Amino acid sequence: QVQLVESGGGLVQAGGSLRLSCAASGRTFSSYAMGWFRQAPGKEREFVAAISRRGRMYYPSSVTGRFTVSRDNAKNTVYLQMNSLKPEDTALYYCAASMLYGSPQRPNDYAYWGPGTQVTVSS
Repeated sequence: QVQLVESGGGLVQAGGSLRLSCAASGRTFSSYAMGWFRQAPGKEREFVAAISRRGRMYYPSSVTGRFTVSRDNAKNTVYLQMNSLKPEDTALYYCAASMLYGSPQRPNDYAYWGPGTQVTVSS
């Protein structure tokens, strides 16, 4: 089992940047594919980024070119660098861990979730 805790959220103006971190504890971090999701009020949880055990990254078109996911297995941490933020990026951001291979993109692919960190982008 793995425990996840996100940090780095906050309030930022449109066009600004934030870097989210997700610290993992428990089983070997490198055994997991890691993902980032977000959920705005009244909306479904949305895939934002994923990184495989070997560091292969995948993004939806809505964030491609603006968001970058990375991982540091020595620190048991995954990051989400978010640039050129837009008001529509406002949401609660979650990191998640999956035992699946590759870069899973569906919430049901992930067994472990953090509590989330709020990102608010003002116009």
